[in-house]
Amino acid sequence: MFAGVIAGVMESIGDYYACARLSGAPNPPKHAINRGIFTEGFGCVLAGVIGTGTATTSFSENIGAIGITRVGSRRVLQVAGCLFVILGMLSKFGSIFVTIPDPIIGGLFCVAFGMITAVGISNLQYVDLNSPRNLFIIGFSLFMGLTVPEWMKANRGIIQTPSVEGNQIITVLLQTSMLVGGFLAFIFDNTIPGTEKERGILAWRKTEHGAEPMDEDQMKKAESECYNLPFPTNCCRFSRFIPILPEFRQQNVTVSEDNATSTRI
Repeated sequence: MFAGVIAGVMESIGDYYACARLSGAPNPPKHAINRGIFTEGFGCVLAGVIGTGTATTSFSENIGAIGITRVGSRRVLQVAGCLFVILGMLSKFGSIFVTIPDPIIGGLFCVAFGMITAVGISNLQYVDLNSPRNLFIIGFSLFMGLTVPEWMKANRGIIQTPSVEGNQIITVLLQTSMLVGGFLAFIFDNTIPGTEKERGILAWRKTEHGAEPMDEDQMKKAESECYNLPFPTNCCRFSRFIPILPEFRQQNVTVSEDNATSTRI
């Protein structure tokens, strides 16, 4: 379960950025990502209390559906969620989906996963693809992310440690393609020397989901309009210590500016 949670968290973070790009929204700030992971965790706890036997996490296929239909309105998804809750109580309605042929479901998955893959690859537009450093990191991470899980599935029980739980955790982690590839890319990108321009950090900071560059004030305004909660959250002085609230980000920005000022002095 612990390995599944780690893999789910990494997948969800990528899904949040992909959903923002397909919806035309700004890149999610830290407090929005924290709030998303917190909500998924609360959903898992609630599912365990109810006894459903399934956890709660983001679903990449739904993000692919946003790219296909070009419908990313929150109101539409909220109404659809209410309809699913109501119609889920009617067994006859569920039988309609059971009668859908498997080739049609497979075709939908191919389109949805293809859209998600394309969005993920499009993030490489920020990095310097002429750099041998970046080409090595991208190629090696993709290759290992595809081959290691298949090797683990073909050699079940190859992990032998004194702990049975440790064997299960390592096996699940190594069978998760995005975790293997993402972890290797993270390690190499932060250990192999490279400039911020070469790594794409400068372009990532200055652009809004690949659109026109924005200054700091415009980015904060766009993020507040999209990711702030619909009710005021600064009424409590302890809100700046809660990672899921916007004030937590503002506190970090203030601390960073103070440290920069002290360094210049």
